[in-house]
Amino acid sequence: MQYDHNGFVEASDGTRLFYGVRGESANDKPTIVLNDGIGCDGFAWRYLQPHFARDHRVVHWHYRGHGRSGAPADRARLEMRNFAEDSAVILNHLDVQNAVVFGHSMGTQVSLELYRLLPKRVRGLVLICGSFGRVTHTFHGTDVLSHVLPNVIQTVKKHLGLTRAIWGRVPPKLAYRLARLSGEVDTVTIREEDFRHYWEHITVMDPDVFLATLERAGEHSAEDLLNEIDCPVLVIAAERDTFTPPSLAKYMADVIPRGEHMLIRGGSHAAPVEQPVAMQLRIEKFMLGI
Repeated sequence: MQYDHNGFVEASDGTRLFYGVRGESANDKPTIVLNDGIGCDGFAWRYLQPHFARDHRVVHWHYRGHGRSGAPADRARLEMRNFAEDSAVILNHLDVQNAVVFGHSMGTQVSLELYRLLPKRVRGLVLICGSFGRVTHTFHGTDVLSHVLPNVIQTVKKHLGLTRAIWGRVPPKLAYRLARLSGEVDTVTIREEDFRHYWEHITVMDPDVFLATLERAGEHSAEDLLNEIDCPVLVIAAERDTFTPPSLAKYMADVIPRGEHMLIRGGSHAAPVEQPVAMQLRIEKFMLGI
């Protein structure tokens, strides 16, 4: 991703956090803050970030253990609230007092926890292809992943060196073909270069951090917060999202007092890069009311 400027700040435990800023807010418009999905360093924002940076200051950052941020100084601090606290550190550093927070996938959970932490500074939420929590219990519409994941994590810990060696060996082109064949992405609209950017980051991540973060995301829930949110919220789902069932987005939009709902027809979990224009238009309309 391109930035006008970027830098690093330290989290409360000393972890080095990367952030990038693009654009300037016009006419006192709120700053847009982008929260990634697990294993991502900007994949979902490839088209949305430059579009909204024309009229807004857009802040994007990398989670601990992701992208250009450092490995977590404390491996126990991989909870969704810890990521929200890291986000707050960056907002404080940049003096962001009025934000519209975008979250994709796991970034939805982080965004909800950031609202819980700083409700007076969040003017709106845009939650994309994500859930309020317990994501390993709804993956592909079942709770199988939640049962399998603990054993996978234990196996990885026992054979971490071997796992790291295998983790980065799957070529992006092969991974792209498998994703298309399995239906995990929309074969009509996905671009190989967009998928490659995602996969290349996944392969250089520490698998232990990735799996531990996934486990925490599976245990976390912000469902208790939904009916207390006092700002406009746009919940965007994708019709063919196998990671997060679109019915969860409809549920969230119905429970949140000022919730709105959008369904991307034919879209997958990668909808922000598959159908960015449709998403841009709907978000622009939403932003007019903030």
